[in-house]
Amino acid sequence: MIKRGRLIAIGDIHACYDELMALMKKIQLKPNDTLILLGDMIDKGKNTKAVIDFIINLKQQAYPIIPLMGNHERMLLDALFDKGQLAKWLSQGGKETLASFKINTLDELNEKYIQFFSQLPYFYTSGKYIFVHAGLNDTIPNPLTDTQTMIWHCKEYYQNKSLQDKIIIHGHCPVSINKSLALIHKEAKVINIDTGCVYRKHDTGLSAYLIYEKQLITIK
Repeated sequence: MIKRGRLIAIGDIHACYDELMALMKKIQLKPNDTLILLGDMIDKGKNTKAVIDFIINLKQQAYPIIPLMGNHERMLLDALFDKGQLAKWLSQGGKETLASFKINTLDELNEKYIQFFSQLPYFYTSGKYIFVHAGLNDTIPNPLTDTQTMIWHCKEYYQNKSLQDKIIIHGHCPVSINKSLALIHKEAKVINIDTGCVYRKHDTGLSAYLIYEKQLITIK
């Protein structure tokens, strides 16, 4: 009998490459694991290119890694195709991303990165678990059709009948490590694992949640 692989989610990385490498060393990812990155892999921190190169390399090695669309990846794409959106992205960490790629404008960004960002899914489901960057629209029959809410709006509770038996794992709205641990320990239906690594404050870090084990691993 083949042993079931682990289901692992990592919160907002925001270009924190060193912390990501330390976290991956702790996780010891195996080929039968499934790793979901909850979006906002880029911007604000200084090492966006290194983070994205690492993710692309893992995908090329056929590891089951699922990076999701976050609002920062969406802002980058919006700025690329609509120059009216550029100032917004630059003010939210885009300047650091341009610097990490050693380019002056998004027009210089290599096509492989544009393709990578353009193909990011907005959510991933596995059994009773829904993985999304921010949250879901609680007011429509099928919450999995509203991509805008998925990348911008967090909720702590959902009343939608289609979500009653689901557990939602998300990031986007930074919380302390202790808050994330408390959500896991009380087996909340909505678990936030964005523990604010890029802000480098007390009780922050980059976190991975091992779903079946109900274990949070954090690099402070």
